[in-house]
Amino acid sequence: MEQQSSTLMSAKIHFVDARFSLVHIPLHRYKAFLQPILRLIFPIDSPDEYDFSWVNRYPFLNISITPTECSIVCLKTLAEDLFNTACISTTDRNDALIISEDLVVMSVEGEGLEAGKRVLELTNPLALAGISIFFITTYFSDYIIVPAKCKGQVVRALEDRGFQFEKGAEAYVNPAARHDRNRSSTSSFGYISPSTPEPTTIDELQTRTLALLERHGILPKVDDEIRLLQCAGRRNDSDGSPADEMALQVGLTKCFLYQPHFLSLTLTESEAASLLLDRRLIPNFEPNNVLLGNKDDFLVPIMLDLQPLPLDATGIVCGVAGKLAGGLTDSPLSTAIDISYLSTARTGTVMVKENDLDQAMDALRTEEKPDAK
Repeated sequence: MEQQSSTLMSAKIHFVDARFSLVHIPLHRYKAFLQPILRLIFPIDSPDEYDFSWVNRYPFLNISITPTECSIVCLKTLAEDLFNTACISTTDRNDALIISEDLVVMSVEGEGLEAGKRVLELTNPLALAGISIFFITTYFSDYIIVPAKCKGQVVRALEDRGFQFEKGAEAYVNPAARHDRNRSSTSSFGYISPSTPEPTTIDELQTRTLALLERHGILPKVDDEIRLLQCAGRRNDSDGSPADEMALQVGLTKCFLYQPHFLSLTLTESEAASLLLDRRLIPNFEPNNVLLGNKDDFLVPIMLDLQPLPLDATGIVCGVAGKLAGGLTDSPLSTAIDISYLSTARTGTVMVKENDLDQAMDALRTEEKPDAK
């Protein structure tokens, strides 16, 4: 137990001061939205804008393409300006749409190698409060995205875990790592529709999450052709030359033009571009050495197609992530698996290393058996 609580000691949680929207674009509509997507990534409003890096223009932006959809988290004003004009629907689940609910973004920073466990520990109380949660792991940081209307609940949940707002850091920190053992003895999270009574324990939450997936016939799937590289774009040269950034822009443009099978791009104000790339896209960035990261260290995505679920249940993948990263007392795992995760509008993706894939899939299949007919 003490090892789990120690993952919180260095955590720093910062609320991004902006409102965001979630945009869902089905793959059959992707080409119709390619131009606004590229304008979102590479905005040029006037000649003077060329001296302002497109990489650090936004407080937060994520564009993800999976085998199920294209999903975008961007500033609310940009979603309205760029995507409403493309005849986007707000009601038809089979069409492109802007989710009506405003979102807030939290960045989670902290030293150590247990980033997956750290986020699981932090989000346990959010899940028990019935808050819909999205997760994005990047090369530099982890991000938790929640409905803006739930921000007060989130703050109370953090304070209950011993976090305090530190004005100097403009973030919530936990210097003492105070820990409620009764609520954090295991690590798992998810979202249960508020129309049902909220679970009171992590075990109950886990059971409901997996039961909901099974009820809708949602099974974890692996595409043998997709292997992912977690990497980042190299920053501009120290002499101010934009060569690296230009090479990164060219590579990304090639990727988006040909509708990749899997690609996730995250941009923030303070960090270099973070990417999750299908390994088949790497040649788009060569021969320029503009990608940071081990190009031989690939992740395998375990994907859940969440389209059968209501939109307010899209964070359900986190229950599965919790099973792998934290493990329950009855877990078949001999050790917790190191995971990354990506939540999008209609897809949940948990990423593991190749040598952990069989163990992860066995654990997930084990969870399916008790209720199998």
